Amino acid sequence: MQRRKFLGQTAAAAAAATLTGCHIRAAGSGGGGGTQERVTWRLASSFPRSLDVLFGGCDVLSKLVSAMTDGNFTIQVYSAGELVPALQVLDAAQQGSVQIGQTASYYYIGKNPALAFDACVPFGLTTRQQIAWLNEAGGLDLLREAFSDFGVLNFPAGNTGAQMGGWFRREVGSVSELQGLRIRVPGLGGEVMSRLGATVQVLAGGDIYPALELGAIDATEWVGPVDDEKLGFYRVAKLYYYPGWWEPGPNLSYYVNKAAWEALPPAYKEIFQAAAATSAQNMLARYDQKNPEALSRLLGQGVILKPFAEDIMRSAQKASVDLLEEQASKDAGYRKIYEHWKKFRQASDGWFRTAELAYESFVFPRSAP
Repeated sequence: MQRRKFLGQTAAAAAAATLTGCHIRAAGSGGGGGTQERVTWRLASSFPRSLDVLFGGCDVLSKLVSAMTDGNFTIQVYSAGELVPALQVLDAAQQGSVQIGQTASYYYIGKNPALAFDACVPFGLTTRQQIAWLNEAGGLDLLREAFSDFGVLNFPAGNTGAQMGGWFRREVGSVSELQGLRIRVPGLGGEVMSRLGATVQVLAGGDIYPALELGAIDATEWVGPVDDEKLGFYRVAKLYYYPGWWEPGPNLSYYVNKAAWEALPPAYKEIFQAAAATSAQNMLARYDQKNPEALSRLLGQGVILKPFAEDIMRSAQKASVDLLEEQASKDAGYRKIYEHWKKFRQASDGWFRTAELAYESFVFPRSAP
């Protein structure tokens, strides 16, 4: 009930701000209060509909866009596999078979390794840092240069917050125990795990549980408690490791086909951007509200929380830095983004270390009085 109220209030406020004094007539309509132009887009997501926070960002976007245009700009939302396979959303948006996709950019590092920075890199930026770098420090502009090769515009679609390290069927107490471990982990995190001796697979969300249940993989990561609970991993793997060092603040993205974007009326472009920003903010807030409750339920099901060992963390961090530096030495476009990202991180870490870390280090280990 509260969420419906929130969406209604947000839609009304954004509509008033965006559409005041701006009324678009459809082609051929006469004077006297003409109608707004009708536009219908199809959205393909990389995620299953059952994940109501992750996939639910698409529903928030669609409802807001419709509300702010009196139903004249509609986005029809499809989950993973309904229109295109989960890991082919970029291809679909590029080809124009859909006008928009919702996905995570690290799925496509095989096309351009720099796309990882649109989502996150191992031991990279926290959630707030990632949002600041993209939206205020110029990261989004740099990444759009890379995405221009694919004929799409990328828009931030939400953030999950720091993720968990995932579900393991056996303990991994040291780097040596990663040798031969069959684990599902995407993006650069997968490449780092591979360097540490694991055997890495990339599977779509709907394919992970059967692979874990049948023993085709020994471990998997996904997001965090609320999503992991819905996918049922705790039924076949009881060890829940943390933190997800490969995804400290992962940003999801909307990919908009450039031709479709350019065909939009100017007011609809403003409406879309306002709705996308609201859906992004809403996603993070919902994760922060739902994850504590979900974690409590999982612990009640016999789940055992385990921190990654210090030598795993240190070895993974070194391998991550080596990987980023190696790629930067090979590719000028990657290096341009990486150097900008690294300069921002250095300054941002100094600030967060001064205020945030001091507060959290004192408060988080202690129960509230």
